[in-house]
Amino acid sequence: MHSTSTDPGPVDAALFPGVEVRRAVDGGAQSEAWRSLLDEHQVVIADGAMGTMLFSAGLQFGDPPEAWNVSEPDLVRRIHRGYLEAGSQIVMTNTFGCNRLRLALHGLDSRVAELNQTAAILLRAEVDANGGDALVAGDIGPSGAIMAPTGTLDYDDAADLFAEQAEALVAGGVDLIWIETMSDLPEIKAAIQGVRRVAPGIPLIATMTFDTRGRTMMGVTPEQAVIALDAWGADAVGGNCGNGPDELVTVIERMRAVAPNVQLVAKSNAGMPELVDMRAVYKSEPAEMAAQALAMRDAGASIIGGCCGSTPDHLRAIAAEVSRG
Repeated sequence: MHSTSTDPGPVDAALFPGVEVRRAVDGGAQSEAWRSLLDEHQVVIADGAMGTMLFSAGLQFGDPPEAWNVSEPDLVRRIHRGYLEAGSQIVMTNTFGCNRLRLALHGLDSRVAELNQTAAILLRAEVDANGGDALVAGDIGPSGAIMAPTGTLDYDDAADLFAEQAEALVAGGVDLIWIETMSDLPEIKAAIQGVRRVAPGIPLIATMTFDTRGRTMMGVTPEQAVIALDAWGADAVGGNCGNGPDELVTVIERMRAVAPNVQLVAKSNAGMPELVDMRAVYKSEPAEMAAQALAMRDAGASIIGGCCGSTPDHLRAIAAEVSRG
């Protein structure tokens, strides 16, 4: 289901002026652990939602989840533990919005290094306590701004922003970086460049959200995404979030059709969100998510997890179904 070739393929150096672009195929413990995980499993199980679990534990709408890395570290570790015990082999840090721009909304922009490093250390401790086999993924979400010329965020500033977060995550000891929930190719390109600037050899997963009639909010198709992200040096590419598993199965099919040798990732929401008491509620049951995981696998995904609304129960069902299938 996946390619083990160490040939990084053609990468246009002009895409990243002044930056050496290369995939994580140049040795080192991080790359070796990544390759071993892919070689040993037809399907690798990722984790599920962090925000959903934090909200169920008392996080209030509008509060920064990343602050809980220092104010509620035991609770964050317990959430990670739930996913590890459910069978997740890649678990993501609680750092989705942990960049300078998004933290500035809460007066926390001076704490980028602290919050990201702490998140990585918390997850590493939980992985080690659970046997040490799972990989720690440093989670990087969108900047929170719109890229110029449509918006005000300059490309170079965006790359600096993402590099700052990635550097802190790497300092905290992550095994890989996972860039997720992106809708704009220039922004995810800046994120990849930022990561590669500070950690050129670290494994990197990049996923976008195709929730607008088969495209991202900014109009990117699955075909455009997989071709661009693979060329820019991502080690695995796919979709996350969105409107539910059915949508993501189609995304994976379309990516596989144009990029049959790329590692594909599917991390779907637990169904279409419904607004209940001013909160998004996701109603797909674990058994339904597990059945859809098989469809994602058959479509070509080799890394499968859950996004908004998914819980350890969903991931436990997915892991069990995949192992039987």
